Amino acid sequence: MRSRHALLVLVAALGACRGGAPPAEPREPSCGGVGDERQVDADLELVESWPVGTTLDHQDIPDTWLVWSEMIGRAERTLDVAQFYASQAEGRDLPESKLSAVLHRIDAAVKRGVRVRFLVDASFADKYPATLAELEGRGVVVKKLDAGRLMGGVLHAKYFVVDGKEAFLGSPNFDWRALSHIQEIGVRLRGEHVGLLASVFAEDWVRAGGADERPDAGALVFGGGTERAGVTLAASPDGHLPPGAPWDLPMLVQLLQSAKHTVDVQLLTYGTTNRDGSAFPTLDDALRLAAARGVRVRLLVSHWAAKPGSATRASLEALARVPNVQVHVLTIPSLPDREIPFARVAHAKYAIVDRAEAWIGTSNWEGDYFLKSRNVSAFVHGGTVTRRLETVFEDGWPEPYGAPLSATPPTPGGPPSGTGPARR
Repeated sequence: MRSRHALLVLVAALGACRGGAPPAEPREPSCGGVGDERQVDADLELVESWPVGTTLDHQDIPDTWLVWSEMIGRAERTLDVAQFYASQAEGRDLPESKLSAVLHRIDAAVKRGVRVRFLVDASFADKYPATLAELEGRGVVVKKLDAGRLMGGVLHAKYFVVDGKEAFLGSPNFDWRALSHIQEIGVRLRGEHVGLLASVFAEDWVRAGGADERPDAGALVFGGGTERAGVTLAASPDGHLPPGAPWDLPMLVQLLQSAKHTVDVQLLTYGTTNRDGSAFPTLDDALRLAAARGVRVRLLVSHWAAKPGSATRASLEALARVPNVQVHVLTIPSLPDREIPFARVAHAKYAIVDRAEAWIGTSNWEGDYFLKSRNVSAFVHGGTVTRRLETVFEDGWPEPYGAPLSATPPTPGGPPSGTGPARR
């Protein structure tokens, strides 16, 4: 597990790394030396959140809150954020919240003249109004997208774009729990190809009532990268994408169809039905076909997905009976001193094919996420990201966190009931 003393970096050294005013919070340097050792692909970097009290931290993968703080701290002109919802800690949890550092950086960005726009799902805005009100009070322009009316689902994507040239996307919500009490995976991107995310944001901003500043579709770049690694961005749902933007579901199926040896997938939930009960066999069929041609398929899901009697449990049990397929359940232990609702869960969403290609996204593998909700994906080709992802998967697969679906306790539990983020 990473030694946390690495966070106590001299402020002067950090300032020299990047120039200008040093950050208010300590972070690991990312220019030269350690940064080069940590990620050799200059335009692509794997990012993680790990639940405190576990050994799921990885020394060579930077923490989400540090990356967010660093990226926002470098913003010069614009910061566009799209999130399912926003939730800062309260009461006894507030002093430990790493989201405070991120909010501080947003506040500083506004004060130095950066235009900050924050887009959230309308159906969840009323459930977590305090943090949105705080952002507006700091000068952030907040809009609510009614994805239910427009698409039939939710704004489930989690990404932001800095100055139109650097972006982050991945599983973490803009939630203090996602930074300290949930396992998350994301990726930081640099280069022209982040224009796809900027274009998706611009489309949704207009739909939410914001000013129309949609970029020229001809300027979009969907693929790019160094000689060591490339990345292609895509989004969902089909029919609600910027002109020329690729839909990620068929790309994901194609990735699974290309597998020759191994497919490793980690998700919060997995299912073969939509929320209305209709069938969604697309990804399940792709995994079964891979297994039928001799590919070893491993699926790692959160304990929320294994709740007895649930549709997701039934989908997992059916898949686990297929030859060459193994299904494990990853359980994050509760803290000994308190319960934190909607936390202590594995929330990462990624797939690795033949240890060489990867998908990192914001969708759980259920139909509504690809067919009715706004989500985004990064398809990674080569480089170091897939190797680091494989390490994350292997650390979660065995005990003490992972166990075969058949060995899951009879009542492993699921997300708490109530008004919180039931869809993650």
